[in-house]
Amino acid sequence: MKQIMHYAKLLELGKISRREFIGRATAFGVTAALASTMASKALKAASPKKGGHMRAGIGAGSTSDSLDPANFADTYMIWVGYALRNHLTEVAGDGKLIPELSTGWSASDDASQWTFELRQGVEFHNGKTLDADDVVASFNHHRGEDSKSAAKGVVDPIKEIKADGKNTVVFTLAEGNADFPYIAGDYHIPMMPSKDGKIDWESGVGTGAYTLESYDPGVRTSFKRNPNYWKDGAGHVDSGEALVISDVVARTNGLSTGQLDIMDRCDIKTLSLLERNKDIRIEETTGNQHFTSPMLTDIAPFDDNNVRMALKLGLDREALLRTVLRGHGALGNDHPIGTSNPFHASDLPQRAYDPDKAKWYLKQSGLTSVSVDLSASDAAFAGAVDAAVLYKEHASKAGIEIKVVR
Repeated sequence: MKQIMHYAKLLELGKISRREFIGRATAFGVTAALASTMASKALKAASPKKGGHMRAGIGAGSTSDSLDPANFADTYMIWVGYALRNHLTEVAGDGKLIPELSTGWSASDDASQWTFELRQGVEFHNGKTLDADDVVASFNHHRGEDSKSAAKGVVDPIKEIKADGKNTVVFTLAEGNADFPYIAGDYHIPMMPSKDGKIDWESGVGTGAYTLESYDPGVRTSFKRNPNYWKDGAGHVDSGEALVISDVVARTNGLSTGQLDIMDRCDIKTLSLLERNKDIRIEETTGNQHFTSPMLTDIAPFDDNNVRMALKLGLDREALLRTVLRGHGALGNDHPIGTSNPFHASDLPQRAYDPDKAKWYLKQSGLTSVSVDLSASDAAFAGAVDAAVLYKEHASKAGIEIKVVR
């Protein structure tokens, strides 16, 4: 029975399916009817309960932050943005693109013109009904020669945006782009209320699950549940606050003592201590964040691909994963496409540590050894300096001298 209860907990946490639970339970002699009843109870227990106040400690944020999504630069403001606003499209938990404030889209044969139909009856926090003019203004906020938006590069190919009635928006691109619906879900481009062709970002008004109560850049943001939220299955707590807590020790202490309900960016060096606390649950998921040691390929010696290959083969990635990340990660393969991305090439052979082959590539470049600087700071990611020092050790066996610049 203990094993069956373990499977029920996995079902409650969403780690196995209902069918899988029933199959495992019946294998232990439980009748199909009883297994089905147990599955229903586990799933009911997993259903979110509305109410309460949530306090989240976020390991990012700055006093220079603003509610203008064009300037969102880190996870704190992205977190705030998703609480307040919605987008035309969104990427679901399974990695698939689905409509959000749109109900669907269609494209011309050459994918240079895209038409989005809007969800009707959606209200902004100020009571204004979302319409096509809001969408046009929200995108135009990031366009133009004077735009400083971080999304300018992805919206520049848009030649024209026009409203076709109240609930239809037509985008005309400079050339075909089959991925344009993904761009429409960029976190910099939420829908905001417009007036005279301009959007209002200062107020924080959006169509999201929460309304803005207070905003103190680099310190705290407070939210209250939007009673008119249009989306089912979201916006469960009555109120919440996002706190800027850059120091991981402070975040960890806050969570351990009950001053926080959620924290991000756990310190993997002390993660095992958190796991021992029966009142804390660790949620780990595979994302697209990746750590790299980039090379300026227009500067010698990195302008020679043979040297770049030597540096790639002179790194023991398995050792970095095991020691720096404590196994909480996956091996990269010299590209930024993670395993959670639907376009990940899982059949691509993993490039492995091979000092002898690295030496061979150096020889092809006319070198027997090479010396390079590697700047490293833990501000990039926790353990970055340790990773650089280990890289130095690995590469030395291939005739590569890496000078770690802290």
